[in-house]
Amino acid sequence: MSGIPEHPELWAFLASLAPGATLSGTVAEIEPFGVFVALDDGPTHPLFPGLGFITYPELAWQSFDEATDVVQVGQRVTCEFLQFDTWNLEARLSLRAMQPDPFQGFADRVAVGQELCGEVTKVVPFGAFVRVDGIEGIEGFVHREHLIAGPEEVLSGVVRIGEEMTVVVTEVDRTRRRLSLSRQGPITDS
Repeated sequence: MSGIPEHPELWAFLASLAPGATLSGTVAEIEPFGVFVALDDGPTHPLFPGLGFITYPELAWQSFDEATDVVQVGQRVTCEFLQFDTWNLEARLSLRAMQPDPFQGFADRVAVGQELCGEVTKVVPFGAFVRVDGIEGIEGFVHREHLIAGPEEVLSGVVRIGEEMTVVVTEVDRTRRRLSLSRQGPITDS
């Protein structure tokens, strides 16, 4: 069943695609919910500016603020086909799948217990995110218990965004792409 009236040519084209196939096209429109791609092959979409669609998480491995940090309208892209969205009759695509995952390369070079330097990018009630120096897009997390001495201390008084910090790798989870860290040195600055 589809949210779009019958279009047999469109259905046939999308049904013929296999996950992992490589598709090329031109970025047709950037929206707050994703990027439309006008594919080189296949019919035009009856409602959308492109038959291909890339969600924000599938644009790039590294974090970004705006889709325009990654792509521009009119830019040529080559993407991996992920799935056929039968409701919207579109090809769900991944641009990031066409690039090596920087986390996997990082995981090959780092070991538990290794000391790293980084910059605090975000402070949340349960800890802080630290971007590892010299490696684009790799952030780790330092849990609150590794930053402050007791539950009564306020985390924002101990660590600040932009602060340089020496950390130690406590876990590398390749599957979930997560890096767990602990602060090196004294637990609190007070």
